[in-house]
Amino acid sequence: MTMITSVSAPGRPLPRNRIARRGHFRGRRLCVALALVCLAVAPGELGRLTRELVEDAYFQVSVFVAATLFLFYGSERLFRFNIGQTLQNSRGWQVPLAALLGATPGCGGAVVVVAAYTGGKVGFGAVVATLTATMGDAAFLLIATRPDAAAVVLPTSFAVGIVSGWLVDRLNRTEFRNVSASTREAVPRIGRIRVRDCAYALVAAPGLIIGGAQLGQVEITDVLGVPALWLALVGSFLGLAIWATSPLQAMTNHRDSPATRMAEETSFISVYVLGAYLAYDYLVVFAGFDLEAWFTAVAPLLPLIAIVVGFIPGCGPQVLVTTLYINGAVPFAALMGNTISNDGDALLPAIALTPRAAVIATAYSAIPALLVAYGFHFLAPGFLN
Repeated sequence: MTMITSVSAPGRPLPRNRIARRGHFRGRRLCVALALVCLAVAPGELGRLTRELVEDAYFQVSVFVAATLFLFYGSERLFRFNIGQTLQNSRGWQVPLAALLGATPGCGGAVVVVAAYTGGKVGFGAVVATLTATMGDAAFLLIATRPDAAAVVLPTSFAVGIVSGWLVDRLNRTEFRNVSASTREAVPRIGRIRVRDCAYALVAAPGLIIGGAQLGQVEITDVLGVPALWLALVGSFLGLAIWATSPLQAMTNHRDSPATRMAEETSFISVYVLGAYLAYDYLVVFAGFDLEAWFTAVAPLLPLIAIVVGFIPGCGPQVLVTTLYINGAVPFAALMGNTISNDGDALLPAIALTPRAAVIATAYSAIPALLVAYGFHFLAPGFLN
């Protein structure tokens, strides 16, 4: 059996109990991946709906996560710096930089900060700042359709993220991560770039074109003769294979190639995103659950409902709230509350690696979300509606 070596101790094999644990979660991942593939190829309404959701999840989320992660990690490699180390050395600028990464459209910046936190490089205030500031992939949709609203939402969430992070660093004295464990169990290095990494990038590149076109309300049904659905299925199934056979829990080693880090981390996030898409739409279609019905409540409750929706991990429900705002179904105050309370896809690796920190950070973000949302609701009820 090939031994995976630790970064902190080159050449030293992992203990047998850690190898056994990795084999155990690989087995569970393989079962999940096979179940998702079976759902996608199933006959009838179940298979058709699943394939549509796989396509939506891939073009609405996965390709953008891949692009932003490759941008961040490629910049690290090109300019020879480590974002996590830079954040660690930033001292008083750590929270503003974390908020800036979170405010970047997509979830890549926030994912980087979460990875830095689990590695002991940034404080909890930086996590709160980046999760509060991020709008996730819904930012792409808002920029493409309502740039006037985006010009207010993104800077406001950025500022709120900074203030929230500073307050948390000043007031919070609890350590939510197991620093000693993270120090002992350094992230394994995969090593050279693999064929699967290149293949994932090659499929994601045209997928990004389709995803970008969809954000601009332009329908592209194929790329170079390849149907969009098939492109999404190939990209998603390849991601499932990477995730199911990965030696990593969630985050990658900073010394691996940008393509490897992009493929590994995007695959991890995409599985959770796809799970969220399937769970929601299965409830809607087969159980009659309708999230949009929540927004038929009286006007004063709309910001609160949008904030609660923001607690749901992933970007799917947040994209829905943004869509409802664009169509005039919810006011700007609700969009603002959802933007601050939602943590996008960055919450998924946080839940996997430091679940307690993820829950507390999400709870903390509810306070500024309520203040800002109801501030707009009462002081500027018709603003940007």
